[in-house]
Parts: sequence; structure tokens; C-alpha cells
Amino acid sequence: MRWFFVYPNGVHIKRPKPVPAILAALVIALVCALRFWNPVFLDRLELMTYDVRVRTAQNFPTPTATNLAFVVMDEASIAAVKKSDALSYHFGLYWPRQIYGRLLEELSAQGARAVAFDILFDSLRSDHPGVLIDDGTGTNTIPSDEFFAKQMELAGNALIAITPEIDPPKLFATNAFAHGNIAADKDSDGILRRARAYIDLRRWHPLIESTAQKKGVSLTNIFVEKDKVILVSDSGKSLEIPLDENGAMNLKNKKNPDAPIKAKPFTDERIWHMGIVLAAQELKLDLEKSEVDLPRGKIILRGAGGVVREIPVDAEGYFYIDWRITPQDPVLARASVEKVLLQDIARLKGETGGITNEFRDKLVVIGSAAQGNDLTDRGATPLEKDTLLVSKHWNVANSVITGSFIRRATPAQEIALIIFLGVATALITWQFRAFSAFGGTLLLAAIYVLIAFAVFIKFRFWLPLAFPVLGVMLIEHTALLIHRAVFEEDEKRRVKHIFSKLVSPNVVNELLAQEKLELAGSRRELTVFFADVRGFTALTDQMQERVAEFVRTKNLEGDAAEKCFAESARETLEIVNLYLATVADAVKTHGGTLDKYIGDCVMAFWNAPTHDEAHALNCVRAAIHAQKAIADLNVKRLAQNTERATENASREAAGLPPRPPLSELFLGTGINTGPITVGLMGSDDHGFNYTVFGREVNLASRLEGVSGTGRIIVGETTFKHLKKIDPELAARCVEQTPVTPKGFRDPVRIFEVPWK
Repeated sequence: MRWFFVYPNGVHIKRPKPVPAILAALVIALVCALRFWNPVFLDRLELMTYDVRVRTAQNFPTPTATNLAFVVMDEASIAAVKKSDALSYHFGLYWPRQIYGRLLEELSAQGARAVAFDILFDSLRSDHPGVLIDDGTGTNTIPSDEFFAKQMELAGNALIAITPEIDPPKLFATNAFAHGNIAADKDSDGILRRARAYIDLRRWHPLIESTAQKKGVSLTNIFVEKDKVILVSDSGKSLEIPLDENGAMNLKNKKNPDAPIKAKPFTDERIWHMGIVLAAQELKLDLEKSEVDLPRGKIILRGAGGVVREIPVDAEGYFYIDWRITPQDPVLARASVEKVLLQDIARLKGETGGITNEFRDKLVVIGSAAQGNDLTDRGATPLEKDTLLVSKHWNVANSVITGSFIRRATPAQEIALIIFLGVATALITWQFRAFSAFGGTLLLAAIYVLIAFAVFIKFRFWLPLAFPVLGVMLIEHTALLIHRAVFEEDEKRRVKHIFSKLVSPNVVNELLAQEKLELAGSRRELTVFFADVRGFTALTDQMQERVAEFVRTKNLEGDAAEKCFAESARETLEIVNLYLATVADAVKTHGGTLDKYIGDCVMAFWNAPTHDEAHALNCVRAAIHAQKAIADLNVKRLAQNTERATENASREAAGLPPRPPLSELFLGTGINTGPITVGLMGSDDHGFNYTVFGREVNLASRLEGVSGTGRIIVGETTFKHLKKIDPELAARCVEQTPVTPKGFRDPVRIFEVPWK
């Protein structure tokens, strides 16, 4: 019986049946759970949509600060400093510090409000040539570093760079007006999207630093407890320095031994992002009185005249950079290092008529745009793959000055959007026929995407796309269509025809047998298998070296040389395919699902998509089968070397490179069992892959890494399955020393399965 409501205007609205309603609710709940879990592939998709929005926003100019400037170190400046007749000094690529002192001297003379160096000065350079100056008593030479420090002191507006790893020398640090963090913390995909508002650097007491140096202890191996400081050397030996009830050290007082000097073992210094420090000079922000509230996601800065800036941050203090101003933006005052140095020389000569003081009241960033040398500072940003990373400083400064920041929807707001779009998608899908439902869902998604782009461009507010659109709308629409296909045979054949083009038939049957289609995957106990062909890389290198030597010896060039390399490449590919096919045959023989080839490694799993009660045993048997098959293959290959030697004699006579003798390759195998997420990964545009991922998959891969040559290593859960299903095989297994694989905190038990 079909249920529907009839309204006076004749519109028929079908009443949702219980099963589709439950299915829609489950999909919405699943996507909400995924939002909190935030799997990597969906997070990457969201970040990709964010990058597109950033690039799109560049086509819609918005108000920006007008007092930002860039003094650029480019190839022309490097060449000019090296050999230009217009400059009275000439230096190679690694400029002495006096160059930066001269830049600061001129920028300060022009009235720059602040000068930020996007350059790390990690140590003093006594080897750099000094500077001749006239101090009124005659011409004297001062060291290059001291000249730079003196110019910083005189200017009173120099901002010097610092990172968690590199501190500037005290000579520079004490003469600079302020420090700024210039570290570029890129996301996992290598793209710089965020900046950290500040870092807290721990400054140890000189006593602790000197003690650590004497004992060979790294500063990272110093630990503070309630009543002591512990220094741990690389050899494991520890030294303890006691603390009193207030957490202070009691230092000896030579004048009054009975009254020791109290001293804290460390102090924490807060270093703000260079862009924030720049903006602070413009707005007169008091960074020392900032209000940091990471749990509530905000940092409040206050300045003169009631100025307030609230920076939206995450729990670690990161915020998204609003990439509004590119190095070519007309709003950014720009000049080369060469030009500023020439202005400095002219000013010192009293020839100021041609100097326009273009940097008056500007916030100046000095950084590199050079390529192909140690000054290169380029990388990927949402704007493009090759961006001048120095631009992060003035873009952060611009956000603070204008009070415009990128704000991301809160988790609660994202959940509300997921629920709203999920309900709307469910109603559209169920009310209309398949084609109309698809069109309606597509229209709803397009409207939401347009709104998300418009809101970002206008307000820099980031509405999510991956979870609402690719998550709930795509999954729910697909799930409801497949549910309808269960009762409509024609629709079922259509869905099966579509999905059969994307995945294997057994995967299609498994998906259609389920009540709901979970493209995001399901969680079940699987056994995962990784087998890597050992020695293949070395073999490839040897073959390449042999061919290269033959080409050099025979003085081959052009097509003749290329033909030799091509023949070697074909043989290399044939070898790896032969070994991989041998392993793959063993996997299929024992009922495994072949996932993928990763270079010269085979990945497979058992108990999905079809159920396999003895999945752990079958996986181990496949591993044994593969090891024996590889061993047999090695015997056959070695037996062919006599025939190959004869063949090589003929080849050499024909001027062809000899084929290398066949050598043995071996297999290293890692196996692990546990609860694993399995399902379709991908998108409509790029296709799907039925695969697995999770902690237990990573552990199987790590076990393959420690398996060595010709060995099978299994995890503890796999071994327990063997004890239950095949006690005889389990009894032959040998427990190895527990290992702590990369990425795992605790040691894991491992066992070797004999196969010879």
C-alpha cells in the first residue's frame, strides 16, 4: 500500500516509510559521528574546497591596509651586491650583516614605522668584513655584526626573526625592538594555510644550561617535576637539581652561605607571530596584556584608543591566514634591496633630492624572492603551489589591522547544517522519481555551495562543504536510491550496472545485500597482509649501473644509449611483475582480497567483502604459500644463469649490453588482525576503491617493515586466532622480542611463523 498526504491544491506528498526514515536518520548520525572523528580523506577534501574559495576570493577585492611594504631580495639584488659599480662594496651570496644594517639605516631614515626581517640570524660572524665609519674622531672599523646591532639600536623599530629551533644571538636580540616567530607550520599535505599566534619558548637558567653542556645533555632532555629538575643524558644517566616548595633552586651565596640565592629554573618567553608583532606597532597593541582563551577559541588584543582585536584560534593557538595581498598587489609598497642600498649611499653623500621617502609610516618586511639558492623561501599556499612564503607576514598583519579574520563554523553549527541538509535530501529523494530526485539533490547542493562561496567572499566565514555535501547529501541520496532498488528490480539492475564499472562484482553484491549503502565504510575484524619484495631496489640500482657502464664504455649516445636503458627498464619491470604476480596468486588461492600494489609491495586483506571465519589462518597460509613460491621461483631463476651466460656472449658479439645474472629476491611479510574500517573510498569524479584503513592496518605495515628477509611476522591477535583454529601451526610459531613500531606508543608482541 502506498501512503501519501493529499493537500487541497492536489499536491501529493508521500508519507515516509519507517525503513527509509530510519536509514536517513542513520546516515545523518553516521556523518555527524564522522565529523567528530574527522577522517583524513574527508578533512583533505574540505581543505581543498577551502583552497578553491581562497583563490576565488582573489577576484573580489576587499579593503586592505595601505601601509604595508616589501623590500625584496631577488636575483637582481644579489647580482648588484656582488658586482654593481654603483655600490661601494661587493659581497657574494652570503651577505655580511652590514648589508642588513645599511637597509635598516635607510628605511629608518625614510621614516618606516617598523622593519621586520624574515631572515634567521643564528650566530655571530666574526669572519665577515667590518664597516668603516667616521665617529667624529676619525675613521674606524667596527665588526659587521656590531654595525647591524648598532643600527637596530638607533632605529628602535627593528623586528628580528625567531623560530622554536633558532634563537638570534644576544647581540641582536637585545638591540632589536621585538622578536617575531617566522616558522611556517604547513598542513599534512604540505600547504601553508595557518599561522600560530604565538609560541612559548622556555629559557633555562644559566646554571642549568651550563650543567647540561658539561654533562652532554640536550635541552630537550630536561624535565621539571614538583621538587626537582632532571637532566637526562643520551646514555640514560640522570642528574637531579632539587627545588624548594616554591619551585625555586637554592644557589650558593658566596657572601652569605646561610642565605642562599633563590632562582627559578626557567622562564617562559612568549613570542608572537611576526605579522601580529608588525600590526601591534601600527595599532599600539599591548601584546604583554593579551587575553588568551584557547578553550573558547579566541585571543583578545587591546591597544591605544580602545582598539580591540579578537583573533579566532583553535585549541593549539592556530588561525587561518587570509591570503588577500599578493607580492604583486598594488596596495603593497615594494622595492628591491638594491634600490634601498643605493638610496642609503646617496643619503650618506647628502644627495637626498631623488629620495621620495616612500617607506614613511610603512610596516616593512624584508624577505627573499630569490630562487635556486639558500635564500629560497617558497612553498605551497591556497593561492598557488609556488608562493613567496614571506607574504604570510603582511597578510597576518593586514588581518589584525583591519580586524578581518577567517572564521570557521563551529562544530555545533556544522552538525546543524548536516542535519538540515540531510533531512532536505531525504525528503527530495523519497518524494520524487529517481531522475528528478537526483536533479533536486544536485540543485540543493549547488545552492548550498554557492551560498558557502558567497559567505566566504563577503565575510570570510567558512561554511563546511565536505561533510554536508560529499558526506550526508551524497551518502544519503545514494543510500535511499539503493534502498528503493531493493523493491524495484529495474532500479536494482541499473545501480548494479553503474557500480560494476567502479568495483569488482563481489563488492557490488556485498553492498547491495546490505540494507543501507555505507560509502564511508564499516568496521569489522579483518586480517591485513603486507608482503614486500626484498632486494629489488638494490637489483634495480645494479642493473642501471651495469647499463650506464656499458654505455660509457661503448661511447653510446642518442637512440643507441636510450635503447639500452629502455631494455633494462623493461627487464626490471618484468622481474617485479613476476614476483608480485606470484604473491598475488597466493593471496587469491587462499581467498584474500587483493587491495593494491605499493611499489614492490603487495597489500591484501581477509574477511571483506565476503565473510571468512578463518580469515587469520587463511592469511597466514597465503603468506607461507607465497614464501615457498618465491623460494621455488628463485631456484628456477638461478638455474637459468648458465643459459644466460651463453646468451651474453652472443649479445656482446652483437654489441649489445650483457644481461645481468639472475639473482635471488626474497619476501618480508607482516600480518595483523583487528577491528578495521573497510569500504569504498573516493568520489564520483575520480572513482572509488574498496580498501581498509586504521591503526591495525598501520601495524601490519610496520610488522612488514621489521620482518627482515624471508620471514613472516604476525601480531598478537593473529597468533591468538592461530592457537584457536590451528594449534599445531601456532605451536611452531616463535615469539620474538617485542617491538615499538613507529607511530605506536607501547611495545607490541610479535611472532615469527616458520615456513621452510
